[in-house]
Amino acid sequence: MASRKTGAAKRSAKAGKKAKFLGKPSCTTCRKAKSFMEKRGFQLYFRDLAKERLSSAELEKLIGKRDYTEFLNSRNELFRKRKMGENPPTRREAIKMMAKEPNLIRRPVVVAGGRVVVGFDQEGIARL
Repeated sequence: MASRKTGAAKRSAKAGKKAKFLGKPSCTTCRKAKSFMEKRGFQLYFRDLAKERLSSAELEKLIGKRDYTEFLNSRNELFRKRKMGENPPTRREAIKMMAKEPNLIRRPVVVAGGRVVVGFDQEGIARL
């Protein structure tokens, strides 16, 4: 009986709130974020960015008016090689590169209720 109450309590926390979850199954950060969200009752719609890349148009819409550099993965080899931290590409260049090289996108990207959370940001996820 105790396990039933625990399950119900978890579900009622966010009452099955739906979210798009963009990431990679092999990404440790994505797995941690996914587990964190599922424990809080989120219903996730997973998109594997390696298999189903985001187009430039999708990235443009996703980023919207936000700072596009927040979407760049600083751990990516291309990011480090091109020293994008010190010399960031233009928005157009960055979007073009992220569309071509999905590993350049910081993961995961979670979209719910018109909000976007980039990376495993527990506080940001809690506000979804």
